Amino acid sequence: MTGTTREEEDAPPSVPPPSSRFSLPSAAPEPSLLDFYRARLGRFVGHLGDVAILSWQAARSIVRRPLELRSTLHQLDSLGVKSMGIVAVTSLFIGMVMTIQFAFGLRRFGGVEYIPRVIILSFCRELAPTLTAVIVGGRIGSGMAAEVGAMNVTEQVDAIRALGADPAKKLVLPRVLAAVIVMPLLSVYALALGTLGAIIICAAEYDIKPNLFISSSLEAVRLGDFFAGLAKTPFFGFLIAIIGCHFGLRTTGGTEGVGLSTTRTVVAVSIAILIADFLLTKILMLFQAA
Repeated sequence: MTGTTREEEDAPPSVPPPSSRFSLPSAAPEPSLLDFYRARLGRFVGHLGDVAILSWQAARSIVRRPLELRSTLHQLDSLGVKSMGIVAVTSLFIGMVMTIQFAFGLRRFGGVEYIPRVIILSFCRELAPTLTAVIVGGRIGSGMAAEVGAMNVTEQVDAIRALGADPAKKLVLPRVLAAVIVMPLLSVYALALGTLGAIIICAAEYDIKPNLFISSSLEAVRLGDFFAGLAKTPFFGFLIAIIGCHFGLRTTGGTEGVGLSTTRTVVAVSIAILIADFLLTKILMLFQAA
């Protein structure tokens, strides 16, 4: 005997109320727009902190032996010599295009003879260093991120740490030194080829002979204008290398993660160069005004 009566056994089973039968599980509240941007800002600040730490580790490892001369020379060849082709093509045609554009505007006011001065001045101060950094930065920065990221996802970076070596010295420092050395040289190379493109168009379209072009340019451009553009290029090289290595060392998720890091590097390098260009231009103008 279980102690139940026949009336209890014949009673229908209890049915939950309709409100409890058809109620859906409570969904998590959607994040607000403020929370989204707060999270984005937090990630951005985290990236800045990681880049600063990596920069300090690379700078501190300069004085420690062994010196990574062979790796630095290899990076000089990879970043500099192999970038000369794309720099040559882009700077030559940019010089041609800018000559046509400036001539189109100056011809309205009868100032065709000022084309050489405007072209060379703009190339010295801005076009040669900044455009070279943006174009070359996309190439070498993404290459660094892909190379270091592939080493990270295949645990080669962990193997370097396990052997007692410092990844900042073995991987980051040679790339940073090579980029800092290479960018001024590539900027001068771009300036020369951009000037050549402008000379070709001026001689072919506007009857400005090469000797007149050069003499008119030298009258307007000073050494201060040349060094104002050249002084920005080491900073551009440092930003390209340190951002590429940073995203490479943070790569996870196999080959898909390598591709994502490469894309992020190209975007971050381009934005960082343009922001640094504005700040450095303002600082250099303050020094020149003083």
